[in-house]
Amino acid sequence: MSTAPQAIEKPILLVVEDDAGLQRQLRWAYEDYEVVIAGDRESAVAAMRAHRPAVVTLDLGLPPDADGATEGFATLEEILLMAPHTKVIVASGHGARDSARRAIALGAFDFYQKPIDIDELGFLVGRAFHVAQIEAENRRLAASQQDAPLANLITGAPEMLKVSTMVEKVAPTDVSVLLLGASGTGKEVLARGVHLSSRRADGPFVAINCGAIPDNLLEAELFGYERGAFTGAVKTTEGKIELAQGGTLFLDEVGDIPLPLQVKLLRFIQERVIERIGGRKPIEVDTRIICATHRNLKRMIADGGFREDLFYRIAEVTISIPLLREREGDATLLANHFLHKFSAGRPGPSLRFGPDALAAISLHSWPGNVRELENRVKRSVIMADGTQITAADMDLADQPEAAIQTLRDARMISDRRTIGAALTATSGSISRAAKLLGISRPTLYDLIRELDIPQP
Repeated sequence: MSTAPQAIEKPILLVVEDDAGLQRQLRWAYEDYEVVIAGDRESAVAAMRAHRPAVVTLDLGLPPDADGATEGFATLEEILLMAPHTKVIVASGHGARDSARRAIALGAFDFYQKPIDIDELGFLVGRAFHVAQIEAENRRLAASQQDAPLANLITGAPEMLKVSTMVEKVAPTDVSVLLLGASGTGKEVLARGVHLSSRRADGPFVAINCGAIPDNLLEAELFGYERGAFTGAVKTTEGKIELAQGGTLFLDEVGDIPLPLQVKLLRFIQERVIERIGGRKPIEVDTRIICATHRNLKRMIADGGFREDLFYRIAEVTISIPLLREREGDATLLANHFLHKFSAGRPGPSLRFGPDALAAISLHSWPGNVRELENRVKRSVIMADGTQITAADMDLADQPEAAIQTLRDARMISDRRTIGAALTATSGSISRAAKLLGISRPTLYDLIRELDIPQP
């Protein structure tokens, strides 16, 4: 018995247009979509609630302000407030340039000037649906990966992908891992990734920053103490090592542990037994050790500041984490991740980075690494006006390297510098400079004129 083929569900396109003739024309033109028509702000909002379209075309001249754009802009703001990911294509014949600028600032996807060309507008609509589909898939993938062991490791840089591969290899084992990297490079994120990818993932992950606790308190924090062991010890308290039973102990800034305490830590790592301060009973602890530091431990060993035997116990596998500025493309990738994180739930249209902000992110040296980037993006979400984050919002506007530079400009600057150096080296001899540069004399003459290079 044959069955009728199922109808393919068409994507929904909301057309907000008050002209009845144009409504019919657009409905006929977009037969690949399920076209929903709205003639004013109220019906447009109702259609948004009922159909949740991914793409909207919006005429700014809506009643009761058909000859202006006030009602159209109000409709745009209400649509994006309700559904920030919607792609709205705005069309208007009223002060097109100013309207376009304002519409894009409010969060519109694109702008089209009337009179409408159906084919051209159809191209914009198709592109908007394509972008909306890609973004929806990215959001779905991001949501599905939230519980992955390395979900918080956002990277596309080859250097960090190597680090990720090492983490995946050592995680299933019980070897001790030493993470080396500057402050803010993400050492704790990787330590958690090792823990969550290990057989101890169901156990606790206990972290302690050894450099943030005074030396006289660090021993008590690590090993715990019995009641009455010292003034103020009013009850028996487990230390971080005990709390990590069956899980992972992460010792951040292990290079800051004082030498006397290094001896006690070494004994624990060798024997997996501790005694609380003031206690006499040995306590067995089964935990994996992951350490991290920004210090050069081998130099500390040579200077007598760190025990060599302890180093080899905690560094069965060593993983070096590159600086953010050494990870090609990661600054922009992480900035967008933090923007999504900090702007989630923010009222109004969704935020995005403007061209000057993206240039500043790419060119800044990031001395504070990922932590600095996260803080600057968080600041920008608070400071931003409109829908575009600027370099000033990130407090990067005053840096000379943040200026926008096209590829052509960069190439011209490079050519001017190289040719100038060649002319200087050859005392202004065109023939010798051309030979040095590997080009002909006529080509060099043309470049000198084009780039306005002074001859020495």
